[in-house]
Amino acid sequence: MSGNTPIGVFDSGVGGLTVAREIMRQMPKEQIIYFGDTARVPYGSKSKETIITFSRQIAKFLLTRNVKAIVVACNTASALALETIKEELTIPVIGVVKPGAITAAKATKSGRIGIIGTESTINSGVYTQYLDKMCPHVQVFAKACPLFVPLVEEGLLYDSVTVEIAERYLNELQGYDVDTLVLGCTHYPLIRHTIQKVVGPDVTLVNPAFETAKTLKRVLREKEIECSEQMPNHKFFVSDGAEKFKSFANTILSCDVEETKDINIEQY
Repeated sequence: MSGNTPIGVFDSGVGGLTVAREIMRQMPKEQIIYFGDTARVPYGSKSKETIITFSRQIAKFLLTRNVKAIVVACNTASALALETIKEELTIPVIGVVKPGAITAAKATKSGRIGIIGTESTINSGVYTQYLDKMCPHVQVFAKACPLFVPLVEEGLLYDSVTVEIAERYLNELQGYDVDTLVLGCTHYPLIRHTIQKVVGPDVTLVNPAFETAKTLKRVLREKEIECSEQMPNHKFFVSDGAEKFKSFANTILSCDVEETKDINIEQY
């Protein structure tokens, strides 16, 4: 496998761009093929079987683009479908949950960690399982925040309704006196400012993107498939709403996304 082939990154929508952005920052030579499943977002309320089906379809599509590794930049898919995809593919597949748990374990001083995510991610208990293995002494308090994803997808990043909903969700966690809060959905860093305002400056917010990109970089180095070229040509695909996605991507990535293509993902 050539190191100059691209990395596949996928999410239910725009949230995975926060991971793609960090990959671009840490590995500026690497090309990214990004897929956002905008026609079927949100994933958080769907069954495990459905998430596995969606993830398989996306993985098959990314393989047609000759990717050398896949980053599942979606906490719900990482929680419910990662192991299945890993077993079925011969290329490296990296999720975002374990990197997020590692970062939280390093960050906490009090041992009281909050997790926010979609209903499926929270109900899976996967963050708690990872944290229990790494540091059994910590206490984990989890809260599903299902409305955050649609708010982000609608671009309501600074809207008063987002603040109001954040207060409703997060006031409960404040009562547990957590000192670290994992943003257990890749959409959530896009409303980080609102979340930080609600929980206060003393709570450390954990974005799994940094550790995820770091893990990817290590895996590529170990397998000797790092890219040696310097001018990556990133490509973006969605299952619906290409122009809307392109506008969002330009803002998040702070670059000119030349083209975003709609594809019928269900054919894969």
